[in-house]
This record gives sequence, structure tokens and C-alpha cells, in this order.
Amino acid sequence: MLVSQDRKDQLRIEPPNWWVGFNSSKLQLLIQGDNIGTYNPKLTHDKVRIRSWQPGDSLNYLFVDLEIGAGTTAGRLEIILEHASEPLQRLEYELLAREGEEENFEGFTTSDVIYLITPDRFANGNPAIDSIPGMREQGVNREEDYARHGGDIRGIIQHLDYISEMGFTAVWPSPLLVNDMPEASYHGYAITDFYMVDPRFGTLEDYKELVSEARRKGIKIVMDQVVNHCGLEHWWMKDLPFSDWIHYQQDYLSGKPFIGTNHRRTVNQDNYAAKADKAIMNRGWFVPSMPDLNQSNSFMATYLIQNSIWWIETLGVSSVRQDTYSYPEKAFMAEWASAVMREYPNFSIVGEEWSYNPLLVAYWQDGASNKDGYRSYLKSTMDFPMQRALVQALVEDERSDRGLIKLYEALANDFHYSRPQDLLLFGDNHDIDRLFTQLNEDLALMEMALAFILTAPRIPQIYYGTEVLLQNSTKRGDHGLIRSDFPGGWDSDAINAFTGEGLSPDQKKMQDKLRRLLNFRKTSEAIRQGATVHFAPEQGIYVMTRSGKDQTVVLLLNKNQEPVQLELERFEELDLQDQPVKEIISGDTLKWNEALSLKRKGAFIFVLTH
Repeated sequence: MLVSQDRKDQLRIEPPNWWVGFNSSKLQLLIQGDNIGTYNPKLTHDKVRIRSWQPGDSLNYLFVDLEIGAGTTAGRLEIILEHASEPLQRLEYELLAREGEEENFEGFTTSDVIYLITPDRFANGNPAIDSIPGMREQGVNREEDYARHGGDIRGIIQHLDYISEMGFTAVWPSPLLVNDMPEASYHGYAITDFYMVDPRFGTLEDYKELVSEARRKGIKIVMDQVVNHCGLEHWWMKDLPFSDWIHYQQDYLSGKPFIGTNHRRTVNQDNYAAKADKAIMNRGWFVPSMPDLNQSNSFMATYLIQNSIWWIETLGVSSVRQDTYSYPEKAFMAEWASAVMREYPNFSIVGEEWSYNPLLVAYWQDGASNKDGYRSYLKSTMDFPMQRALVQALVEDERSDRGLIKLYEALANDFHYSRPQDLLLFGDNHDIDRLFTQLNEDLALMEMALAFILTAPRIPQIYYGTEVLLQNSTKRGDHGLIRSDFPGGWDSDAINAFTGEGLSPDQKKMQDKLRRLLNFRKTSEAIRQGATVHFAPEQGIYVMTRSGKDQTVVLLLNKNQEPVQLELERFEELDLQDQPVKEIISGDTLKWNEALSLKRKGAFIFVLTH
């Protein structure tokens, strides 16, 4: 909220500030206050000028377009608002100098492993902010899956050393902006103010400290953003700027039943898709508490683009994960991504396209040869097709068309992607069952899944608590339970996964294995950038190799319950014959000879240093 010199606490202006030195010289201000749309703005400045202005359909809004001329220096602008019968209003607006170094905005790469955190469920670093007076949902209740549990930004900061020592190089917290909703406000995806950190998570300064402290420890921060929808209690819902600010606005205002999206994401590519299906996919609300934003309104589109850039510049994050990527108008998503990448050329954006068809996922990645000519400007998409194939490959019995062959064929689909190595591969996340639950709590299968995720030609993402076998097996599909508390994140916890106190032997063993794999991956040029060769699975065994200039890594997934001999003649092209290789998980060293004796079900990662 920016106040004028004459109308204290009555005017809101967004973005709350801006910067000089961007590639784009344009800036659109949203000014909101009683009857402000009846005022005319004026500005006297030798470098900055008002290009145009327009009131909203609600006269409580005024949109002012500025041109920030070349050579503009940082400082304050005075915007004068004139009215035929009311006193002048004077607004002070600040243009800042850009302080971020270019390397601060370098996005994640195949050298990174991302740790996804649901902040409310990770660690409570500041119990004093568990309940904030005036907010619709008060207090914490850790016994209720969908209540707030009290995790916050300070809790993440306090455990950055743990994250670093585990071997993670990037952290993706789900949204930290304010969700002033009456219930289930913990998850962050029903934003009620796009320029405010949720005070139950902390302050803007806390968020900045998280980014700077993480960077100091070699950890990147991925900001989770949402341009598809907002929360029903967003401040503008009481007085919408335009008659088409949200989809189905008139239905909402007249109290008609909620119209939900059909989730038919194929309409973005389908040559035969009906207009009716396209409309309901794009315009339908996700849930009744999340109004769908209309990016076809140019003022809304500009607002969302500027909001993303404001947060990137304010925090210095290196990457953005964009929620529900394929639901807004795809033309807008290309406009949004290109605007971000134009200002931050080395940045990373990963889009959520929750589809299991690789044709659909590949469509959204920049460089795709789309027949309709669509260019997304999007570096990375989430690899849902590989995620499902991996789980099916491990839990299914081995047959000609089931089991490991699905993983083999899923990786073979990489020919269709423009840059398959930039896809984000994961076993689970905040929206699907915990990986341990998906794998029927089978420790050997868990080991295999994590080994593949961390050696495949992808950017890996691990969900918090995976390392200590968090599961939701008693309530499959229950989001509140999927987002369980991390053991040790609260002072009263009897079990502490940060220190290892109270963990079961299986939990300790899995945590240790993952730590070793993650830290090995940090040193392995072959895994991070090497060439990939894989062999069709036979006899319940799948083999994939990653080869670099100085190293060869061999991943072997063995689903056999009984000991088995693997004849090595088939792998002659790897040129490993009679070479000593080290198995990373066990630490054993052996000679790659005529056969390998595999005494257990699970994953084996062999490494040969040339």
C-alpha cells in the first residue's frame, strides 16, 4: 500500500516500486482508492513520462502507463492526480537502482537437485507468528491435516545446513505469499495479495534473508508463482477493476453455481477440440475458492507479468516454478515467459503440465517444433510421463509389456523433446502420493526409484521427507497427509530427522543412502552432463549408463527377489571389461569381468574413473 501525502492510508499502488535499467521501458501502475478513476495523472520529469491512463470499469481504479526513458536514474517520482472539483493528490513513487548481479539470476541446471518443501509442514522457526490477529484462519492444529501447522521461512533458514549437507543445491518452497483464507490456507496456492508475504510465514525481509543465506551456502531458491488464479478473499474481489477481470465474473457476482474447469489440457494442441471444451478448460475455476484470472484482459496480463518480475528482482531468486501452466491462455503464457526471459536471459522457469503424454509435455518446452508455430519460451517442464513410467516399471510384475520395459520406452521418448535434460524429474510432490506409498513401502523399490531419478539425464527434484520415508499409505490421495510434518521441525517432536534422533533403522539407512547419492552426483560430470546409453531390460534387470570424459557411471536396477548372475558380454560396448569399478551405494569395489553376482533386489551404481 502506498499512501499519498494528502490521503493517508487510502491509496494502494502496485507494483509498490520499480527499477531503472530494465530492457523494457514500460511500466503500468494500478492505483486503487475511492473514486480515483475520476482523477487525471500528471508527471513532470525529464526522463519519465505518462504515455496514457485509463480508469477501470470501477472508478475506484486508475491504470497509468509510464515510459521510463533511457538514462533515467534512481529516485522518487511525484505523480500529481488532478480532479475538477477535488483537491490535488500527490503520490511519491520510487524507482530503484538494480542491485542484483547477473549471476544471481542463473537458473537451475542438470548440476542441481531441487528440494521441494511445503513450508507450513517443514519447520517452525518462529512460533510467535503462528497466529496473526485479524487473519481469517487463526492458530495451529497439528492434529488436523488441513489446518496450519506453523512451519515458516525462519524454519527453512535454520535448516539450510541440513539441506546443503544432504547434497541438495536448490530449494523450491511452495508459495509464501499471503493466503488470507478461512480454511486450508497453509498450502499457499490461494493468494489474496500478490505483493505480500504471508505474515504467518514471516516478512519480506525474512524471504530476502532466505535467498541470501541460501546463496551463501551454494543453494538456489526457486519461487513458486501462480498466474492462473487467486484466492476468493483477494482484496480486489470486493470491488473488481473491470467487468472481465476474472472468468465467469457475472455468474460469480449474481450468485450462480461455480463453474469448474474440465481439466482437458489437450485442447491446447488438439486440432479437433470444440470451442466449448476450450472455453471451460481455460475459464473454469479450479475450485470454488480460487477465482480464475482472465489474462485476456490486457491490464490483468500486464499486472501478472510485472508482479513476477517484481518478485524476481526484489528477492534475487534464480528460478520460478509456475503453477498450472497449461490452464491460462497459452498466448499469454508465452508473453509472460518471454517477458521474464528477456530481462533474465540465464533464468530458469519450470512449468507444471500435469499430463502423462510426452507429446503434450514436449509442446510446452522452448525449441519444440510445433506445427501450429507456438513458441513457449519455457525452459523446463515437469516430467509427469517419466514419473508415472518409473513407478509402474517398479511395482508391476515383469512381462513383455509391463514392468521395466515401461521405463526403457519412456526414456526412449526423449527424441521428441527439444532438451530432455532440462525436464524436471521427480518421484513425488505435494499433489501426489508419497513415493514410499506409491511403491507399496518397498525399501528396495524406493532405492531403485531414487537411484534412477538421480542418474537419469534430467534435473532431479526430491520432496521433503522422502529421505526418511514419509508416507500417506493410510489415506492415499489425501493432500493434507501427503504434506505431513517433517520430523524434528518442531521443538516438541520426539523424532528429529535433522539430527537422526529417534529415526528407525530403515529411515536412517535411506537418509544415508540418499545423502551419499546426492553428494556423489555433485562430483560426477558423467551424471550431470554425460552421454546416455541404456539397454533393453532382460530378466528383471535394467541397465543405463552415463559417460563423460573422465568417468563412466552404470546404473543397474534389479527386481529379482533371489540372487542372480548377470552376464556382462552384452555390455561389451561400454569398454569396461576387466576394469575395477566401485559400487557407490555399498562402497564395494569389484572387477567388471564375465558376470556380476547380484545378491539382492535393488539399485547398484557402478563408477569407473578413467
